[in-house]
Amino acid sequence: MARFRDILQLPAFHSRVTSKDTTKKEQFIGYLIGPAGALLLNAVLATYLNVYYTDVLGLTTVWNGMFLVIFPIASKLLDVIINITMGYVIDRTKTKQGKARPWLLLSAPLIAVSGILVVAVPEAGSNVQVVWVMLSYNLYYAFSFTIYNMSHNLMVPLSTRDTTQRGKLSVLNQITTIMMSGIVVALLFPMMVMPFIGLNKELWIMVLGALSIVALPLTLLEYYFTKERVTEEAANDETEQVSFKLQLKTIFTDRYMLIIFSYFLLFTLGMCIKNLSLVYYSNYVLGTYNDGITQTMLSVIGGIPMGIGVFAVWPLAKRFGKRNITLAGLGLFFIGGIICWLYPTNMPIVLIGQFIKNIGALPSAYVFMALFADTLDHIEWKAGFRCDGIAMSIYNIIAVTMIGICAGVFNSLLSYSGYVAPYYDQAGELIFAQAEAVPKAITFGFVGIETITSIILIALLLMLNVEKNIEQKQIEIKSRREEKIC
Repeated sequence: MARFRDILQLPAFHSRVTSKDTTKKEQFIGYLIGPAGALLLNAVLATYLNVYYTDVLGLTTVWNGMFLVIFPIASKLLDVIINITMGYVIDRTKTKQGKARPWLLLSAPLIAVSGILVVAVPEAGSNVQVVWVMLSYNLYYAFSFTIYNMSHNLMVPLSTRDTTQRGKLSVLNQITTIMMSGIVVALLFPMMVMPFIGLNKELWIMVLGALSIVALPLTLLEYYFTKERVTEEAANDETEQVSFKLQLKTIFTDRYMLIIFSYFLLFTLGMCIKNLSLVYYSNYVLGTYNDGITQTMLSVIGGIPMGIGVFAVWPLAKRFGKRNITLAGLGLFFIGGIICWLYPTNMPIVLIGQFIKNIGALPSAYVFMALFADTLDHIEWKAGFRCDGIAMSIYNIIAVTMIGICAGVFNSLLSYSGYVAPYYDQAGELIFAQAEAVPKAITFGFVGIETITSIILIALLLMLNVEKNIEQKQIEIKSRREEKIC
């Protein structure tokens, strides 16, 4: 660690941002363009890696169909350990480049290498492939993406205390996420990439390998064009040196943080299973296998609100409050989900439902990180010290473990409903017919789970009043720091 600190002191590794307030260059390069590489790669893997495992590698038969159920869930035990460790390490990282940004720098090459390895499964026996899949999957999710995602998500809370600037950064961050998942992954991939690569393993490796390589320079841009102003404020504050046990106790006894974690867990649960179901829903419920149209239509009509909504969501959040606008959105989210669930095979009705549902999802997508940042400030006001690293480690545990848990849950739905991987017969015709129970299971994954969880999310938000007096709390925090310095 000491050697790492020495390297960061070299001018070549200094932040290119020096201003007291966030600048346009910082906002657009550090928060909009920089994260695009890693987030694009992760969005592609979140949507298509399971398809690669089931349809290209044919792992649905391994361990009598239980490998793809057990392995993703079991892998998350390692994720939990690594996330807790990273939270501890980040809170105790003290460099001139901050406590989270240095790990962005380290994650850049790790993301590139592990992204390639996760799909470059060798042509070998099933036992070799199983071992490769387990190792590469955990190298990417448990190590590389964990290090990146924790440091990336801390950039908004640590960049500034100004709620307006923080809100803009949160929106810009989410624009990148929505663009990568809602435009590139949901539009271009089903329309152009998936029909091209089909079941060809070499083409899958080529496409995912290229995305992994692109992630390296873009992640470096995110490192160079961000700045931890909040960390710099606390550089001489001895109260930051608190025990890990006390930080954990502080977080888990704060009702606002518990609500935030519960909300994120349920929202992520529904979203992950929906993302996993999307390709299968397009192939077997609403359209035909890799037809290049169905998934694109779903993404275009359902995704339009996510694009145009960026111009409205923050002004509305400023006027009515972040929590209140999110509550209103969840009401629409529930209505849209019910519409889709009632008529899952009717394209026009499903598209209407998806449009309504995505309008409702706007506040949750764009302003949640600003609510999380407010909660971190609230804890600092109440406890007298910050818990950024450990709070983000728990947040990230939820993010990455839910990916594996949801993959296991969804694959169990496929397995128990009788899903069979598509194949080419002797005449070269693609066979993809499924048992009657399969489309029903896929539909439940695509719209059912999110519709149910939205009701619980509304109940949770009704108890979240963290925005109340947050600006006054920030003034008190600043006053305390000034008194200590004097």
